[in-house]
Amino acid sequence: MPTAHRHAPTADGEPGASCTEAGTGFHPHLPDHGRPAADGAPLRARLHHVRAGELDGDTAQSSGMRRFAAISGGTVGSEKLWMGQTHVAPATASSDHHHGESETAIHVVSGHPEFVFVDDSSGTPEEIRLRTSPGDYIFVPPFVPHREENPDLTEEAVVVIARSTQEAIVVNLPSLYPPPSA
Repeated sequence: MPTAHRHAPTADGEPGASCTEAGTGFHPHLPDHGRPAADGAPLRARLHHVRAGELDGDTAQSSGMRRFAAISGGTVGSEKLWMGQTHVAPATASSDHHHGESETAIHVVSGHPEFVFVDDSSGTPEEIRLRTSPGDYIFVPPFVPHREENPDLTEEAVVVIARSTQEAIVVNLPSLYPPPSA
């Protein structure tokens, strides 16, 4: 059975770490996984450990992109946060889209994905392409149209995504550019 770590003072009173078996010690009534206990123990009364092999693939999928939820309402009972991974196949681009009211933070784990948006702050719309490397971060404000691309012909790109809403919001658009004014 996996162990849960908790800090406990050592014999000399200094902080230390002790390990207990999951379900024993500090919260013996809670199960090891981030699911409600049979007795209905609340999800929001404890920490949750989602292991790499336990990501939830039952998410919105796009051609050439595989999305996996780690932290969501369904996996751990989160109410204001979604976090997971996206694997982008070589030579793949998402549709133009935005994430509604959600703020989105992206951390590049592997590959060199590119993020494309339109900057019209100068009065003349200009398409901007952000080329990234592993370790880079991208912030996408609410309602900003953009597109993710993996231009590499052989290497998959992997990113970790965190959103300020409980579930992933994706609103597909016909273009990055706003429609002409009537």
